[in-house]
Amino acid sequence: MPQESLRITLNATAMLMPLTGIGRYVKELSSALNQLAVGIHYFDVINGWHDQAPRPMNLSGTGRLRFLNNLPGVRRLSQRVQQHRFSRGIPSSRADLYHEPNYIAFRFNGPVVVSAHDASWVRYPETHPIERVRIMNRLFPRSLERANLVLVDSDFVAREMNTLFGVPFNRIRKVHLGVAGSFRPMSELETRSVCKQFGLEYGGYILAVGTLEPRKNLASLISACRNLPPGLFRRYPLVIAGMSGWRHDQTDQTMALLERQGLLKVLGHVDEHLLPSIYASAKLFVYPSIYEGFGLPPLEAMASGIPVIVSNRASLPEVVGEAGMLVDPYDIDAMTDAIQSVLADQSRQQYLSDAGLQRSSRFAWSGCARKTLDVYQEAIAQ
Repeated sequence: MPQESLRITLNATAMLMPLTGIGRYVKELSSALNQLAVGIHYFDVINGWHDQAPRPMNLSGTGRLRFLNNLPGVRRLSQRVQQHRFSRGIPSSRADLYHEPNYIAFRFNGPVVVSAHDASWVRYPETHPIERVRIMNRLFPRSLERANLVLVDSDFVAREMNTLFGVPFNRIRKVHLGVAGSFRPMSELETRSVCKQFGLEYGGYILAVGTLEPRKNLASLISACRNLPPGLFRRYPLVIAGMSGWRHDQTDQTMALLERQGLLKVLGHVDEHLLPSIYASAKLFVYPSIYEGFGLPPLEAMASGIPVIVSNRASLPEVVGEAGMLVDPYDIDAMTDAIQSVLADQSRQQYLSDAGLQRSSRFAWSGCARKTLDVYQEAIAQ
């Protein structure tokens, strides 16, 4: 089928939330597919069917959505209602294929591609709310049964799908994610207004980006930074950009103390048009997550020309390659040593910066879209 006439249905619900990993994936992929003349009919659980990508809700709106979802029995009822809304709009969508970018696919009478980004709720159930674990355990296997092909972000996730869920490798297709062109090296002048807005010094902080939740392992990073020589930590305080997630209160006391001492700044959710300046102004980026199916933030940091230290777990070595330093996320002393070795060595900073720029140039959303389109065509042809 010529791509100019291809029309797909895309569940864009993840775009309603402040954009993090999956939301950004849906946004960037759909934009790149539009550039390839693929017709997209969007569905989301708030607005139903529409021909334009939805805009993120404000934070107060997403809070109300989470509250409703946590009421007893609401999720099951919501799933039935949303399936009805989804099915009712299918005839008018005239879709050749349905792509579910966020694990749980609706029933659809036609080719289905399901994106699975990781299996963290299986490997690390303690890092998720119990209700989320129950829902994923109940619904994800059904979603895999509906899928003609399963789309994954990395070889690591392909192995997880095969090992944990028995998905044959001949039904799995790997397509690496991309990095937006807005993430690039910037001068102090270019970032001055954003730095002033957040009270940051250009080249004067260690950066971590991610939702404040146990899987991101920010507690270990905080401990590692506290072990730095006092003068070095004061020169390069820790800055965390990301909205509050589940059980982030475990480190609240320590974080509050460090904030009072001027050694930590928590920015909360940062609008996506400001985030590139936050990256480009950092001295060093550290990502100590214990489990990732891909890991967009390290890629965004590398594209911004910032030295990167990441966990040696899951997909992160596959994404970063030799362009970043790898550390055991549970070895606090090793993480401290790695941070100190970069901050104290300008030649190492330059090497990691150059290597990161070269590595990140291999990842583009345009390439992700072209390969995803190949998967669509393959699923349709089956």
